[in-house]
Amino acid sequence: MSRVAERDVQPELQPGGDAGTEPAGKADSAGKADLADRVDAFFGRLGERGRVVVRQLPLSVTVVLVIAAARVFHPETLADPRFQLALLAHTSLFVLSVAVPWGRLPRGAYAVIPALDCVAIGFTREAGGPNFNVLSLLLVFPVIWLSVDRNRAGVVLAVAATVLSTLVPAAALGTPPTQGSMIRTIFLPLVMAAIAVTAHVVAGTLYRQRQILVRKDEALAETAAESIRRQRLLDAVLSTVNVAVWVVDQDGKDVLTNKALETDAALSRLSANQPRLFHADRTTPVPPERFPTARAAGGETFTDELYWAGEGEEMRAYSVTARSMVSTNGNHAGAVITFAEVTALIRALSAKDNFVATVSHELRTPLTSILGYLELVLDEPGHEDIGEELRIVQRNAHHLLGLVNDLIAVASERIELTLQDADVATLLAGVVASSHAKAAVNGVELVLDVEEPLTARVDPVRIRQVFGNLVSNAIKFSPDGGRVIARAHRANSNVVCSIADTGMGMDGQEQEQAFTKFFRSARSRDTAIPGAGLGLPISKTIVEGHGGSISLRSAPGKGTTVTVSLPVS
Repeated sequence: MSRVAERDVQPELQPGGDAGTEPAGKADSAGKADLADRVDAFFGRLGERGRVVVRQLPLSVTVVLVIAAARVFHPETLADPRFQLALLAHTSLFVLSVAVPWGRLPRGAYAVIPALDCVAIGFTREAGGPNFNVLSLLLVFPVIWLSVDRNRAGVVLAVAATVLSTLVPAAALGTPPTQGSMIRTIFLPLVMAAIAVTAHVVAGTLYRQRQILVRKDEALAETAAESIRRQRLLDAVLSTVNVAVWVVDQDGKDVLTNKALETDAALSRLSANQPRLFHADRTTPVPPERFPTARAAGGETFTDELYWAGEGEEMRAYSVTARSMVSTNGNHAGAVITFAEVTALIRALSAKDNFVATVSHELRTPLTSILGYLELVLDEPGHEDIGEELRIVQRNAHHLLGLVNDLIAVASERIELTLQDADVATLLAGVVASSHAKAAVNGVELVLDVEEPLTARVDPVRIRQVFGNLVSNAIKFSPDGGRVIARAHRANSNVVCSIADTGMGMDGQEQEQAFTKFFRSARSRDTAIPGAGLGLPISKTIVEGHGGSISLRSAPGKGTTVTVSLPVS
């Protein structure tokens, strides 16, 4: 199982606390959300009747407290039949809220209870006399109950019930109008209307916020489910692929490894920070600060770099690729490194190179003899009638010997150089001059643009070979004519030469393979352009043997430019 699965189930370390301890603000939010869930569950279990009872209960409890206070401070009020009738009305309304099956009635039918509560409060206040005028405050309970409904009609009903709480008791009890009752009739509905509107607005705001929170919770649940699905998919992929995957953060610490890496003996020792990694020569150890993980953690990216891990016969070759990860704010957040074992491929390539080198050496000896005897035959008189045929054989034998020498050079990847001071501009000019005839056959204009002299310490024969390969390629890959420009100039301590053509060009994938041995583009094969795919690899070997560099830039249908940079000394 990949290490990512283990990491996900571990508690995260929060700032200022131990693992699994959440910050106070987050804990409070979680506690409030949990309390809200419990309240929702409670009301859900109550049903419509239970909710009506719970909303009626605060007023009923307050009325009971009023009765207790009246018994202590105004017992004579309790003996008033009118006051007793008012209390009976409150009791009846509570019984109705409990007994009526509100869930079977149309939605909003329960509004009759708070509306009648307002009238009952008015009767209680009027029957109690001046000492119980404060009971007008009890109107807040039914007014808020009516107003918190999402329907605006509840606000209108609350104001109307408040007005009725003043007018109906006064008319029923025959109370003469007084200045106090008139003030109450006017201002009490205004105050209750303000309370009703405020309660309605606040309730609406809370409802909308709740809906937003519900939608966010649903979205969060969907995101969490998708995250879990992706996590399982990632675990399945990582545990299936044969390529070792190693993910590190920006500090180089392990974030994720897959089964292929954990079960690889050489790489598992490497992941345990044991320095058993070597460069492509299999002998030079890689220092810890240049390990692929360390380089990648520092933000470096690379592709298909060859490393060897292990010791002795157990050494394994790995093609290593690293790509950086970027956080949402654009900062470096770590890297993903892959290790693809290519031991069998490297050994196969080595065996192929050895075979090519061996065969090439075996071919060179008889070819040299053939060319020697051809020269003797051509020098001897009496062969004039087949002289042209013999010269064709000689040219093709020379061509075959050059190809064999190229194969030997490519297979060895090392070329013996005889360095001396030479004018690179003159070498390039000589190659261009000798290529004019071939360029004319293809309808190509050959242009030379050099600064003279450009002296550098090089092997003239090998550099002339490089220029010959590049100019020949430029002409060959411009079959429909065009222009080939050969330039050379000094740039600081280097001599820079470029061969640019306007021919068929190459796409990105072909450019990546251009310096690979025996590679030829699909179009060159389709158009039967001659070549063995060795010119650029040999040129690269020669240039790098001088301590220089060679690069290629191309675009399909727009031509190719090959640039060679050689150190002056």
